[in-house]
Amino acid sequence: MSVSVPGTASAATTVRRPRASALAAAAPVAACLVALGALTLWTTLGCAGSPPDLGVTRARVFQPTGGTPDTAAFFRITNQGGAADELVEVTAPSVPDGIALSRHRMTPDGAAYRDPADRLSVPARGTLDMSPLSSDVTVPANPKWRVGDRVWFELRFAHSGTVRVRARVVRPGPLD
Repeated sequence: MSVSVPGTASAATTVRRPRASALAAAAPVAACLVALGALTLWTTLGCAGSPPDLGVTRARVFQPTGGTPDTAAFFRITNQGGAADELVEVTAPSVPDGIALSRHRMTPDGAAYRDPADRLSVPARGTLDMSPLSSDVTVPANPKWRVGDRVWFELRFAHSGTVRVRARVVRPGPLD
């Protein structure tokens, strides 16, 4: 005859608790292992942790015309890295203060407007291709600039630091 004492566990109950605990922990442990394996594969393939890798080409600045106070500069910024970056400031040693980033927008009636921009995005594995129809850098005009002249600009990015580039002065019109 067996006597049961209140508050004590039987041998069968004691064995069931660790087994139940192990089964309850198996699902989260398996999920963690699958996630860790996927992240390891992602990193091994070179898809993770790739910083922005910027290059600046097609640097152009329109020759000032007609006594206008401002002109525009355009750059093609290519990002071959795995993370986006942002153009946050443009300066030029030979240009006084007043350089600004801008976006262009069209109204339904066909009028074009230039809006100031705090920053311009450069997507991961993508391009910011400035043009008279998208975005540009507004620059105080220097009446001494002639077609073919070169003007130094410094483009400062949120994550990639500063890139120096020389822009060629061109006649206003389509950018080739």
